[in-house]
Amino acid sequence: MSGSNYHNVYESWQNAPEAFWETAAQEIDWFKPADKIFDPDQGVYGRWFAGATCNTCYNAVDRHVEKYGRGEQPAIIHDSAITGSKTIWTYSDLRDEVRALAATLRDLDVVKGDRVLIYMPMVPEAVAAMLATARLGAVHTVVFGGFASHELATRINDCEPKVIIAASCGLEPNRVVEYKPLIDKAIEQANHKPSNCVFLQRPQHECELTEGRDVDYATAVGAHKQAQTPIPCEEVEATDPLYILYTSGTTGQPKGVLRDNGGHMVALKWSMSAIYDIKPGEVFWAASDVGWVVGHSYICYGPLLHGATTMMFEGKPVGTPDAGAFWRIIEEYKISSLFTAPTAFRAIKKEDSKGQLVKDYDLSCLRTVFLAGERADPDTIKWLQDMLNVPVIDHWWQTETAWAIAGNPVGLGQLPVKIGSPTVAMPGYDIQVLSDEGEQVPAGTLGNIVVKLPLPPSCLPTLWNADARFREAYLDEFPGYYKTSDAGYVDEEGYLFIMARTDDIINVAGHRLSTGAMEEIIGKHPDVAECAVIGIADQLKGQLPAGFLILNSDSDGSAEQIEKDVVKMVRDEIGPVAAFKIALTVPRLPKTRSGKILRGTMQKIADGEQWNMPATIDDPAILDEIETAMKARSVGSFS
Repeated sequence: MSGSNYHNVYESWQNAPEAFWETAAQEIDWFKPADKIFDPDQGVYGRWFAGATCNTCYNAVDRHVEKYGRGEQPAIIHDSAITGSKTIWTYSDLRDEVRALAATLRDLDVVKGDRVLIYMPMVPEAVAAMLATARLGAVHTVVFGGFASHELATRINDCEPKVIIAASCGLEPNRVVEYKPLIDKAIEQANHKPSNCVFLQRPQHECELTEGRDVDYATAVGAHKQAQTPIPCEEVEATDPLYILYTSGTTGQPKGVLRDNGGHMVALKWSMSAIYDIKPGEVFWAASDVGWVVGHSYICYGPLLHGATTMMFEGKPVGTPDAGAFWRIIEEYKISSLFTAPTAFRAIKKEDSKGQLVKDYDLSCLRTVFLAGERADPDTIKWLQDMLNVPVIDHWWQTETAWAIAGNPVGLGQLPVKIGSPTVAMPGYDIQVLSDEGEQVPAGTLGNIVVKLPLPPSCLPTLWNADARFREAYLDEFPGYYKTSDAGYVDEEGYLFIMARTDDIINVAGHRLSTGAMEEIIGKHPDVAECAVIGIADQLKGQLPAGFLILNSDSDGSAEQIEKDVVKMVRDEIGPVAAFKIALTVPRLPKTRSGKILRGTMQKIADGEQWNMPATIDDPAILDEIETAMKARSVGSFS
């Protein structure tokens, strides 16, 4: 592991955690420095930078124009493969847009501490809305554009926004999603009624505004831009909330992850150079959506706090227009580093498994690819390494943490890659693996992955208005630790391996088996583009694993033979203990819009249990396809 400064840096954090973060905080401009770097007596488990005051918008926008001469540098590049439009906002442009939108919000009586709900597609105005809210010291909650009315209504009730900022529509490759009817229905359902809605009219579909409530974005923002209305950045406590982000897939009462201002800035700014090795002025692309935590951390805040250029892409990995869309963006905008979910590359690999389209583009600008959001299967990583000839770095983090718990910090000097591992704990995180009884387990033993308290800066201090729920969900099961709800192990060299969500560990005749390990084996088959393994109820063994396979578009083998092949592969590598006999070819797997496979819903269908349509599902029709396939093969409760 020579050549990396990681061990020295991690050790310096271990020896003096507060001094470590005090040094990192020097990269941020404060109105007032902290009285205490960490105050263990504040909040549920303590708070970072207690007594400090700051403004996140100032650090992400204004200071780059005022102090660092980046006014003419691109801040946001927006490319819509769906509309064919391309837009570049410099840091000066971004400041003017954000200031004018903040003035519009102020006209609507938004003040420090108020909530603003943002319901927008992948347009630069979505980032401006986040920053304008932060400028006023208000709290934003971004809800993925196109989210169902009922789910939107539950979030309106939970955070009680004064104003909603929305677009008239979102765009999919083959359809226009009208947002106004969804918002109107949500407000009708909600007990809390926002005072106003600000609508960005998109030319693909303009909505009719409700008189007395709705405001036209272009008119209001344009007037303030022309007047250059001065809106200074509000001074807020470092511990004041910056945003609420509701975790995907929630049912009933939504779970609002809270993010504060000070610690969030410190950790994200540190991560841009230490983890991603990005320099100010370089172009960083997080191919995600602003509605997810990756979009918050690494489309909006991280790159802009660092003075880099952030890429926003309205399109898909395939179909806009083909499986070369990502390669076009990399070449055209000189992307230094790409960060996305493995599912994006599995989709590309399915359509172009031999990588013919990669050869059409000059990708020499690209230094690294980072993967997160779900388990990165070794087959996809190896395929990418072969195609791109750059380091492909898996790293692991959660909505709750806002940045990597474990990673390979390229900026500190890359560590050797172990495929299947997100590498090692980042400074701030003391990762341990515990048994269900809370005992530490030996290296190489599967268990519950936990983080010793306190959590580092930027991690959630609590849930929105729900301290007791925060303790119950994350802290009570393993006292003194944060429960990640992920299962895995740490090897002798300290490398972490995430094998599954703890819910995805299945019990076959008393043996605890990882569905992730089975998926890893199935993924090695050259004709399998993607797979998911779930545990289904069995009277004799408790649970049995069932594998669902998607085949490559150019696969020559028969589905029946490939299914037999993967059954043999799993039995050969794990042994008869896996009891793996069910492999089923399906056209698609049900996923959230962020690419996570909905294994829990698939399991309920197989077991004949009652299930609700997941709010975050990309295409509800896929669940009907899965159920039909199960019935045809007499799987689970259909046998």
